[in-house]
Amino acid sequence: MHTTTDTAAYTLAGLNLIQQALSIFDRDLRLVLVNRPMQSMFDLPDALCTPGTPFEAVIRHLVDHGEYGTLDDPGAFVRDRVDLARDFEPHYMERSRANGRMISVEGAPLPQGGWVTVYTDITAIKQQEALLRTHSETLSEEVLRRSEELSQTNRQLAATITALEEARRQLTEIEARTRTTAEMMPAHIARVDATGHYTFSNNRLSDVMPGRPSTIVGLHASQALGAAWARVRPHFELALKGRASTFEFTDESSSRRIRGAFTPDPLEPGVYILSQDVTEETQARAALQQTRRREMAAQLTSGLAHDFSNLLTIILGHHAKLARLDLPHDATASVTATLQAARRGGRLLERIADITSPRTWQPQPLRLTPFLEDLRTLATPTLPEGLDIALDDATTGPLMVDPGLLQDALLNLVLNATHACAGHGAPHITLAAREVQGTWLEITVSDTGPGFSTEALERGLTPFFTTKGGEGSGLGLAMVYDMVKLAGGSIRLGNTDSGARVTLRLPLRLAPVLPQTGLVLLVEDSPDLRAPIRDMLTASGYTVVEAASVTEAATLLDSLPVAMILSDVSLEGSTPGYALADHAPGIPLRLMTSLPRGHPDHAEARARAPVLAKPFDAEALAAFLATGHEGA
Repeated sequence: MHTTTDTAAYTLAGLNLIQQALSIFDRDLRLVLVNRPMQSMFDLPDALCTPGTPFEAVIRHLVDHGEYGTLDDPGAFVRDRVDLARDFEPHYMERSRANGRMISVEGAPLPQGGWVTVYTDITAIKQQEALLRTHSETLSEEVLRRSEELSQTNRQLAATITALEEARRQLTEIEARTRTTAEMMPAHIARVDATGHYTFSNNRLSDVMPGRPSTIVGLHASQALGAAWARVRPHFELALKGRASTFEFTDESSSRRIRGAFTPDPLEPGVYILSQDVTEETQARAALQQTRRREMAAQLTSGLAHDFSNLLTIILGHHAKLARLDLPHDATASVTATLQAARRGGRLLERIADITSPRTWQPQPLRLTPFLEDLRTLATPTLPEGLDIALDDATTGPLMVDPGLLQDALLNLVLNATHACAGHGAPHITLAAREVQGTWLEITVSDTGPGFSTEALERGLTPFFTTKGGEGSGLGLAMVYDMVKLAGGSIRLGNTDSGARVTLRLPLRLAPVLPQTGLVLLVEDSPDLRAPIRDMLTASGYTVVEAASVTEAATLLDSLPVAMILSDVSLEGSTPGYALADHAPGIPLRLMTSLPRGHPDHAEARARAPVLAKPFDAEALAAFLATGHEGA
């Protein structure tokens, strides 16, 4: 394999062997290359053949050595030639040199700027034309004229062919850039012919549908897509008939949600395909739909709950009157039962309010193992003797979840499992978490009870369905379902060989790496600002050490185990806060500023570390420190 240096040497050697003189100048009018015939034809010294030589210097040398004959104003001639070079246009011309020889001059622009000029000695050709002219007695003037025209046309044709070759090269470059652009798109772009075989692909199928091949040109769609071809084929056949379609389906093998757009080829039988991974978009859409359903449910139930609450108030009021009367024993028992029923109705209203009240999925960075351990500690006092909860966390790092909603949901499932395990040998509950194909966080709660009945598998997620008789409200699993849907996930009920299992799938969002310790170095030169920011940091669980300048901060960095730096951009002294990136390159740096975005220091700060604009509140600061993104 030849190196770039070898290729350049071979190229120059070849150019030195051609008959024509050749020069190349760049867009700044500086020499890129001359071949040996060029140096010889114009008697150029070595100093003027060095790359980087100004065009003006070469022209001035030719003028001084009489290349253009006697000139009235050589300086003006040089300036005119330089000006023409700056506005370079392709050209072909023939001129006589001062030494009596004739040359043709052909110039062509280069796509990256600059130009190439080829000089050809046509003295012999002109002499032949003159000889023909001296024998005009035997040749007609018409033949002579046409011979000259043909010679001129041939030379112009050669110049045109050169221009066409350059245009073809530029078209090839455009095609290459177009393919590169297609390959950089975050989608799969392809064309399939009428038989279902790929004739073009930007090699992104494996990115959109993991597990599929990247190089698929020549393959049939069924080979490339596998089991997903059955879902896609009807739309492909519809597009072959001239009807475009856009559709979505779930690729079971990768758990990804795919959106496909099929467009008929207007020129020949075939279909253009655009495929995108819309898993995250679908999860967000599902969460939004659940929020809207909850709003509608709240509107529908609020009136009923109001009336029901009024009825319960009336019942409890009459019960108070009955309790003050001297009633027979049988009547007293009925009054007590009525009171219990009314109170249960009140608790039911509270559960309905919990489901329909405004709630949103608010994820934050969380390590799942300590979270599950805390959950087990919280649930253990309510467990019967002998029942234990096993934990199996296979997640790889901090995740973005809503700890409050997730805790409520898992506690519901643990309590349901506890009730199911009662009286069934050695009870056991398992909480397991894992990541599924980089798309889902899957949490399962399984027990060693009798499992779900057929009816429970069908209706378990329906509000008010319960297997606990009069003790249950039937809203526990409905609340879990609501939580999962708010997150954009799904829930599945099933049985194992040893009992029941509930599987939650939540969108998998990896959180930034949390600090290994809680010591934050706060660098702020204003005591009035430093105090409230310190309070925000300590309220978020951080330990804080303070400095007012980069010099003070550098001293503390040398002596303390700082996990993160939060610094203002403008500080005491002449050194800005972003310079701390050089003092402690291994420690995460977060910057804050009140400077406008157009300020040079603001732009430089953003190039060095994440920046949070002042003013901000505690919530914005906590999110910024966790994610490194403003407004996260």
